[in-house]
Amino acid sequence: MDQVLLITGGGRGIGAATALLAASRGYAVAVNYATNSLAADEVVRTIRDNGGNAMAVQADVGDEAQVLAMFRKVDARFGRLTGLVNNAGVVDVTARVDEMSFARLERMFRINVIGSFICAREAVRRMSTRYGGSGGAIVNISSGAARLGSPGQYVDYAASKGAIDTFTIGLAKEVAEEGIRVNAVRPGLIDTEIHASGGLPDRAFELAPTVPMKRTGTAEEIAGAILWLLSPEASYTTTALLDVTGGR
Repeated sequence: MDQVLLITGGGRGIGAATALLAASRGYAVAVNYATNSLAADEVVRTIRDNGGNAMAVQADVGDEAQVLAMFRKVDARFGRLTGLVNNAGVVDVTARVDEMSFARLERMFRINVIGSFICAREAVRRMSTRYGGSGGAIVNISSGAARLGSPGQYVDYAASKGAIDTFTIGLAKEVAEEGIRVNAVRPGLIDTEIHASGGLPDRAFELAPTVPMKRTGTAEEIAGAILWLLSPEASYTTTALLDVTGGR
């Protein structure tokens, strides 16, 4: 049976690296994007040029109707889903908690937490033996920030990733008997565009000296961890929160 993988936020950074690696290992890959169709199309084009099978699919994961439409499109194109990477997420400009607006917090948790819940819900409905599925794997993308708290910068982002950790453990235990494994990867300082979206494009490099390995990580290094958790090699692994942080 074909392995069908949906990656939210798959057009750039960790999501794109994961899409390319998964396709090279034989997965049919659905590359989700919210607004940047050009980036997602480029990932799909690269996969196809290398003989792989991929599609781009638009959806804001913070909008339930769009998520439902996305899953229907993947169903129609590739058939039953076997893997989900909950990678889509946002940061905001650096701020203290006493400076954060309600709108900022609502956006953060709607996309980073509720979006992950809804995508996982739809994946479970397709993969669980309870619903006639044959099992599968979910990998949630958390962050080392969930442990560190990101004071003075992104406490809201860190808290949203703390919620992802708890969600991972609870969902994993809930569906363990239904053929689904659920794990999370917690990246550290990774050289991707997410830092620029928070107004600090050089943040990863500026903080690199605080990492025991004295360097930033790459999106490809995170992708390798994600693919291991998706693979049969991790068949007895569920509830894991895998730090890929260079020791930070």
